[in-house]
Amino acid sequence: MPEEPQVALELLGWPPNGPTLRLHHERFSYAGKFVMSSTGKAVARARADDDEYEPEAVDAGIESADLDSSERAELPYATDVLAAVAFNEDRTDASTLWLRYVTVDRAHRGRGLGPKLVAFVRDAALERGYDRLQIAVNNPYAYDALWKADFGFTGETTGIAELVLEHPTRATTETYRRGLERFLERDLSAGERAFVEHRLEEGPPSRIDSP
Repeated sequence: MPEEPQVALELLGWPPNGPTLRLHHERFSYAGKFVMSSTGKAVARARADDDEYEPEAVDAGIESADLDSSERAELPYATDVLAAVAFNEDRTDASTLWLRYVTVDRAHRGRGLGPKLVAFVRDAALERGYDRLQIAVNNPYAYDALWKADFGFTGETTGIAELVLEHPTRATTETYRRGLERFLERDLSAGERAFVEHRLEEGPPSRIDSP
């Protein structure tokens, strides 16, 4: 596995009045979802003292609730951000926080940034008073990454057959396997299928410590 870059984890704001974060669409999936100010956000930034990275000094969290779409499009890119999470409260249960989007810079995927940032948000949310966190995932890589951050499959699906995971969880190795097997029922790429089959044979990865 590639070496994990040195990062600083930062909570930019809580919903419903979170900051805007402009990510470059060529570097991040779901980049357009982060320019909205209705969700809370957290980021993993490249550390200024890391010689491998030379980020520009750009404010990643801009309060922009009053900006229109054209003005948001002119916001500076957050060039020092390597991963980001957007989240909001459940519409009917204020004690539940939904992680809506988790994205990692394409150049830094596979280095553990996603699980590390999710675990950071998880701990901050529990400290803030939320009882439960949930997320819906649509691919086996995200499923595996969320397991590392101590999220487990609930047995439920939502949206377009997305698997619902939650924390705290009582998930076991068997629960992990049952969720992964759901993906084998889908039209997976060769890489995705090989990944699922490997995980079913080897078992779940280790949980990560709180960051």
